[in-house]
Amino acid sequence: MTTTLAIANQKGGVAKTTSVASIGAALAELGHSVLLVDLDPQACLTFSLGIDPEDLDLSVHHVLTKSLDPTEVVLETDDGVDVLPATIELARAEADLLTRTGREHVLRSMLEDLAERGAEYDWILLDCPPSLGVLTVAALTAADGVLIPLQCETLSHRGVGQLLDTVHDVRRFTNRELEVWGVLPTLYDGRTNHARTVLETISETYELDVVEPPIPKTIKFAEAPAAGRSILATSRSSKGAAAYREVAAGLVARSERSS
Repeated sequence: MTTTLAIANQKGGVAKTTSVASIGAALAELGHSVLLVDLDPQACLTFSLGIDPEDLDLSVHHVLTKSLDPTEVVLETDDGVDVLPATIELARAEADLLTRTGREHVLRSMLEDLAERGAEYDWILLDCPPSLGVLTVAALTAADGVLIPLQCETLSHRGVGQLLDTVHDVRRFTNRELEVWGVLPTLYDGRTNHARTVLETISETYELDVVEPPIPKTIKFAEAPAAGRSILATSRSSKGAAAYREVAAGLVARSERSS
């Protein structure tokens, strides 16, 4: 069984892409087959995995809007995960898909097409763009669950309510089975009362599970994309790498309970 998890937050700068790359690498370390799907036109996930988007002729854009065979676009990476890469062309996909019937289901259809062609994975992680547009709704429609990375600052959690409204609509209209797996605290500085208070407030305000442990704030995360690898490869024994390994193990346990 494949578990498809959307990593979503319409606010940028909350370590969403870092979380996708790091959780993906941690799942691969645990022996799982993993596909990461870059749905952000900025293509930060693609770049952080050692692939220059400007060198690509084909990307997820061609699969979603031109019905290209997705197996022709999937790339292997040094982190042991496969990726469906993005390029800036994906920015046009929102406009292209707006007029298409069934646009909410375009990503689900693509993942079904992959499976039918023999490309089956234990985990598929969807790196959503920082918006609540067509691509994010398509990702939520294709997913079993959604994980919300959240920087532990007051301004960061103001948008969570909007995201949960979108999740509610998706549940009503396109994906009744979608579950919120919880909030993943990122860029966490446990030395400050503010960070701890924000964490408690989120849990109480939105009645969401908090995925433990919080991901610590560390310069090691900024250094990893320059090497084209995840922090699990560039700084294996760091607190950040250890935290993501623990988060990945928790997600596996959650998935096994659900099945």
